[in-house]
Amino acid sequence: MDRLSWRRDGAERAAATLGGRLDGLDDSVRRDAAIQRFEYSVEAVWKAAQLWLREVEGTLAGSPKATVRASLSAGFFSEEDAAPALEMIDDPNPTPHTCQEALALAIASRLPTCAALLQRRLPVVGVRPGH
Repeated sequence: MDRLSWRRDGAERAAATLGGRLDGLDDSVRRDAAIQRFEYSVEAVWKAAQLWLREVEGTLAGSPKATVRASLSAGFFSEEDAAPALEMIDDPNPTPHTCQEALALAIASRLPTCAALLQRRLPVVGVRPGH
């Protein structure tokens, strides 16, 4: 299996684990587990998208936000999805601090939207909308 396929498969599996655990977020243990899944899902998806952009599109993107912007420029998702994607990139950074209840609740409230965006995984599979 080549590196791009390996990254893509890992990102798809990670995003699928997040989508399957969004029930019961009012329980702090389930919420914290979902936030952890969110964190590794975002990491897997942006790294797969970064590799896709470099190897297939010939675009270098050195950071998660640059990858989101390059994915938008390449037509992998809409302007409407760009803002939540950029916010999603910011969300994993504070997850080690889930002991801060307000922060954990704020991130958890955005998880369904983020999961839907990740599961579309358009940059990961290299399929543009409408194609």
